[in-house]
Amino acid sequence: MNKIPFMKLSGAGNDFVIINNLNNIVDSADTQFKNFVSKVCQRRMSVGADGVLLVEDSDDVDFRMRYFNADGGEVETCGNGARCISKFAFLHGIVSEKMRFLTNAGIYEAEVVGDNVKVGMSDPTDIRINVPLKLDDGKHTVGFANTGVPHVVFFVEDLKDTDVFDMGQQTRYHNDFKPEGTNANFIHIHSEELLEIRTYERGVENETLACGTGSIASAIVSASLGKVQSPVSVKTASGVILIIHFDLMNDEPKNVYLEGDARVIFAGELASDAWNY
Repeated sequence: MNKIPFMKLSGAGNDFVIINNLNNIVDSADTQFKNFVSKVCQRRMSVGADGVLLVEDSDDVDFRMRYFNADGGEVETCGNGARCISKFAFLHGIVSEKMRFLTNAGIYEAEVVGDNVKVGMSDPTDIRINVPLKLDDGKHTVGFANTGVPHVVFFVEDLKDTDVFDMGQQTRYHNDFKPEGTNANFIHIHSEELLEIRTYERGVENETLACGTGSIASAIVSASLGKVQSPVSVKTASGVILIIHFDLMNDEPKNVYLEGDARVIFAGELASDAWNY
């Protein structure tokens, strides 16, 4: 590969390497592409990121979003990534302030609103509450929702002292969620309008500073239990607030929107040393 133009954007502390691939400057079908992603995402050795986003062509909408986790595996979607790729496409003149784009979880609508981006997400599915889950430290009662990707939700009293890595890793690889695995969210509800969250993300295999789809899952599960109501402000581990908008129709969540920042950190070119090591 020649040098590859890119931008690095951050949404609530989730950071991404974003590439305009409308002209196929990278080959995601190549057997080495997974290695390319994992190398580029490695912190201190390369750019470092939670994942790589590609803007690709689509016949039916403005563009197609492809998302690859830091381990190189492609997943269905990413809420914070959806906001960041929307900002990227807008800044590159690919779209206007309002856009529609395809993800592996369906078609999203987005709007750039000042420094923020508001994205209409797919309706959550497979919502479960009061689910028993056994971990090494005993039995837990959790919630579950698929917001394009699967999420388990734990309700905790003390987020600071919660062992997110250990409990998250056990949950991610739990027999109940095989073979795909799941993300794990740990939340504390402050009021009907505010909750706080920490998330362990599969693919990253660690806690991240934010997770958009996890914030949505946490808000929806909490609303299904009558603990919060739309719009819900979600304070992420980065300190940035995400806002989740939704309607509950016959206890089914509809019209789900994720609103928050999408900040350009820097732009540049990836040289071959970014992935050849």
